[in-house]
Amino acid sequence: MFSRNRSADPATPEPEEPTEGAAGAPRKGRPTPKRREAEAARRRPLGGVDRKSAVKAQRAALREQRDREYKAMQTGDEKNLPYRDKGPVRRWIRDYVDARRNIGEYFLPVSLVMVFSTLLTANNPAAGLVVVGVLYLIVIVTIVDAFLLGRTLRKRLNARFGEAKVPKGSLMYGILRAFQIRRTRLPKPMVKRGEWPA
Repeated sequence: MFSRNRSADPATPEPEEPTEGAAGAPRKGRPTPKRREAEAARRRPLGGVDRKSAVKAQRAALREQRDREYKAMQTGDEKNLPYRDKGPVRRWIRDYVDARRNIGEYFLPVSLVMVFSTLLTANNPAAGLVVVGVLYLIVIVTIVDAFLLGRTLRKRLNARFGEAKVPKGSLMYGILRAFQIRRTRLPKPMVKRGEWPA
């Protein structure tokens, strides 16, 4: 098995001995390429693929996909929505949040007014204290409203779709949507206030 004396197989031809060079080393049969030629050969794309045109085509495809997704978010086309917005559960959450009047959607404009009010009342410490107190009160009310929304969403989603079919992150999806100003929400609201989903 490990012996060096193998019986010569007549079917396999003997390998040809390479020709020897001046120093007795075997020759490779071709001249050594110049450094410039070797570097140019390494830079050339493998398999005939042009990298620049491939990157251009990939960018164009991504741009087209983004345009389709943005248009779908404007029109509510379920087929072309981004992955995070797809599915009947996410659609139901969007409709429920959009039908509800959320305190969170007023949080940003009210807090901006409060910040400007603190600048105006910088010389009057008593008025500044009142403004800061109102700002803290708004924050607390907003957090309580978000907590109640999360509890209601959990109950209704489990009753409608079953706990196993509700994907992870659905409650946070609804709460974050509730904090967005209604006009700026994407996908755009498809229901009016008070039109609760079935």
